[in-house]
Amino acid sequence: QVQLVESGGGLVQPGGSLTLSCAASTLTLRYYTMRWFRQGPGKERKLVASISGFDNSTTYTDSVKGRFAISKDNAKKMVYLQMTSLKPEDTAVYYCNADPLYVGLGSFWGQGTQVTVAS
Repeated sequence: QVQLVESGGGLVQPGGSLTLSCAASTLTLRYYTMRWFRQGPGKERKLVASISGFDNSTTYTDSVKGRFAISKDNAKKMVYLQMTSLKPEDTAVYYCNADPLYVGLGSFWGQGTQVTVAS
């Protein structure tokens, strides 16, 4: 059974840093684009960052460019989101997602981890 398990969330002051982790227990990460989404209070879930299984190319939503960095370790089956210069508007539940690159593979979501940025 595929599981994505996020960790690393918590309460941090504005300007602080956090690193989120996503453990993808049974996935071959090269077969997926791994993505981080977030959903703030009363808001829609939105894509924050992605990293391609083809070539490790990355994308970011404009609001986090220069502050967040997505990375992965294929051997450890881990995906990371380094978040710096955090702002109150970054407060959200952050979700890890595996988006398949090949037909026949499923898409998977983690349960989410709460990030709260407040003084």
